[in-house]
Amino acid sequence: MNKYTTSMAFLEALQEAGVSYLFSNFGSDHPALIEALAAGEKEEKDLPRVVMCPHEMVAISAAHGYAQVTGKPQAVIVHVECGTQNLGAGLHNAWKGEVPILIFAGKSPYTQEGELLGSRNEFIQWIQDVPDQGGIVRGYMKYINEIQTGLNVKQLVYRSLQISQTTPKGPVYLMGAREVMEEEIPKATDLDIDQWKPVAPAALPPGEVTTIIEDLLKAKNPLVVTSYLGRNKKAVTELVSFCERMAVPILESVPSYMNFPPDNTLHMGYQWNTKKQNEVLENADFILVVNSTVPWIPLKNKPLKEAIVYYIDDNPLKDQTPLWYIPSKQFFAADAETALKQLNEKLEQITLEDDIVVSRRAKVKELNLQKVKAQKEAEQLSDNTMTPEYVLACIRQVSDENTIIINELISSYDVSYQHLNMNQPGSVFTSGGGGLGWNGGAAIGAKLADPSKMVINLTGDGSYIFSVPSAVYWMARKYQTPFLTIIFNNEGWLSPKLSTLGIHPEGVGYQTKQFFTDFTPVSDLSKIAEAAGGAFALKVTQANELTNALKKAIEAVHSGQNAVLDVYLPSVKNYGNK
Repeated sequence: MNKYTTSMAFLEALQEAGVSYLFSNFGSDHPALIEALAAGEKEEKDLPRVVMCPHEMVAISAAHGYAQVTGKPQAVIVHVECGTQNLGAGLHNAWKGEVPILIFAGKSPYTQEGELLGSRNEFIQWIQDVPDQGGIVRGYMKYINEIQTGLNVKQLVYRSLQISQTTPKGPVYLMGAREVMEEEIPKATDLDIDQWKPVAPAALPPGEVTTIIEDLLKAKNPLVVTSYLGRNKKAVTELVSFCERMAVPILESVPSYMNFPPDNTLHMGYQWNTKKQNEVLENADFILVVNSTVPWIPLKNKPLKEAIVYYIDDNPLKDQTPLWYIPSKQFFAADAETALKQLNEKLEQITLEDDIVVSRRAKVKELNLQKVKAQKEAEQLSDNTMTPEYVLACIRQVSDENTIIINELISSYDVSYQHLNMNQPGSVFTSGGGGLGWNGGAAIGAKLADPSKMVINLTGDGSYIFSVPSAVYWMARKYQTPFLTIIFNNEGWLSPKLSTLGIHPEGVGYQTKQFFTDFTPVSDLSKIAEAAGGAFALKVTQANELTNALKKAIEAVHSGQNAVLDVYLPSVKNYGNK
């Protein structure tokens, strides 16, 4: 019988708390964990499964995608402070996207003369000894702690995951030196994981429910704005009921989930870095903002000053964002599903003025028809050159209720939701943050979370490179998570060019056509996936090639092979020039 260590107790605690996977990049700080995992496999113990990740950005993105699909946090194992820093933009994404993840990093041993098992025996352990390892991630974590004994390691794991899953959700970080993780301990038998549940969802104060409804009933042009309500599928159902009852239109601002079915005539479309004033937002006299960090950009697109605004969110003050404010009549720290259920129950007790609701529904339907018409027109081609709208329309044609879209399009972000038209809750995800390179790992996580789904990964050429594709497709082949990647390749970074033109529309860059953003000479990007993971790889340069290319790629995925289509759009060099 192998000895029972802190590492084994740590792994058991993760399993007991519902963690299925360890997205791992092991190092010299992990001998005790590796031994415990090997012993667990030998003894056929029920422990989380190791997924080897050749790069930490892919590891945290995979845990991120898995948690978005299932709602369940997973564990990421990294190597001391170096591996912690290599998590990079993935830390930002999990923090800003409010995604629960437990990260464990080793620490350099704290003995050097063999005082304890695990004492320093490699030169790198002096190099990797830093004064404040937790400080590296402090601005991006809900909770940070160091395991200092195995006697309470399970309690620390339970508490970490309890905090991670309590709204606003987010990542947590634990550290442990080799000596502690090697410690032999008695097995704890009196702990009950059911005593460590997340905090229950918060509700609206009962009196405020009445006030909100009273203001809603007075409004001529009410509006709902949301961005990430769809992370809870049940909240989508409640939102649809609320909007249908009162014929309240909805506008999605920088969405990161499927928040409201776009084929519903109450859907008024999407906004991102909108350059002009949104007419529906401008005309609204009552706005219910539910789960949206950026419901509008005041510099160029905002509601009337007289509009009544109510703001509902798990974290309504965004206290970890230094500059943030949305002037509102009232802010509520409340769960979206719970709050909307309260509002719906109140509306059921009220006799509505049917003529007002009918009239508003007809008006909103007409605006929706205009939106649909514009969408169809944008998808038409004038020649054989592909546009983002056309490519998205083709993807929509091959998507169904069994499809999950991983969306890390950037300069095409606004049109992506408009033309994908994903109607099922849980059918489309973005990172919720701004750290590029999330897409590949997230696709692996989504496929692990639900192997029955066809996962389609949308990325620009820049985001594809950031995703570390050599690691992504090696992992996808090893762990049998085939998915389809479509690269929207405009041969460069269009977004920095757009940002520059937004501030200096006729500046020196515009006059000289120099923005330092083009990727010429271009790389054969899909071949990286072919070399690293045996992917079906194909470059698509003409519109009349795309339908057949999609068919072949989907057939490859169904056969168990990853597929990457490198789809060429108009070059960034030609956008917005004189």
